[in-house]
Amino acid sequence: MALEFENKSNQNLKWMIDRPIAHRGLHDAGKGIYENTLSAAQAAIDGNYNIELDIQPSNDMVPMVFHDYKLKRLTSKSGDTRKVDAQTLTGISIHDTDDKIPTLEEFLKLVDGKVGLVIELKGKRGQDNGFVEAIAKLLDSYDGPSAIMSFHHHILEDARAIAPHLPLGLTAQGHNGNYLTHKEIAERCNVDFISYELAELDCQFVREFTQTGRESISWTVKSVEDKAYSDQFVNQVTFEGFKP
Repeated sequence: MALEFENKSNQNLKWMIDRPIAHRGLHDAGKGIYENTLSAAQAAIDGNYNIELDIQPSNDMVPMVFHDYKLKRLTSKSGDTRKVDAQTLTGISIHDTDDKIPTLEEFLKLVDGKVGLVIELKGKRGQDNGFVEAIAKLLDSYDGPSAIMSFHHHILEDARAIAPHLPLGLTAQGHNGNYLTHKEIAERCNVDFISYELAELDCQFVREFTQTGRESISWTVKSVEDKAYSDQFVNQVTFEGFKP
């Protein structure tokens, strides 16, 4: 049976597809601008791009803009990101730059509605109590266009139950082998959009989802050729390494 929803989405996500989405901000390590930093956010704003960003909770459940579960790749520190309190995390430098790990609150203050935000929530089942609530509280007082999404199905379930008013997306990969899993979670959580892996866009799930009239974006597009391929299947790209 084809993908079905009880009600057509009432979320207006035109802002999401009006301009390309900079993956983790408009970062460029060669220029000392690293992913998910305030500098990457400012570069995206200057380029008039929407921003995709990743959120991990600190151990005191403050939403932090950081992709990895471990600190080592982007900082001089080691250990689990989630085991460190927010005050300590905000003092940790990204490589040898002046950028520190930002809180979501700091990120929102900088962006201030100038571009749209596509916010990916990183999850760990059993460790996320209060995570969605903390993000929803910040977004409820934020005037700019924003949406949340996740790979993690328990996060999607929490978000629909706790903050049903927030635009919600399923981040996914897996081609036709994951069709039934993706279909079930998309319908049960009534997601407003999908963010799907570039290499696997030509699949039944993406085709059926786009036919519902809801928005779809791809990740991660790294060239003009990638974008041309993505444009055959979805409405907008999440990009890095070039400027579309």
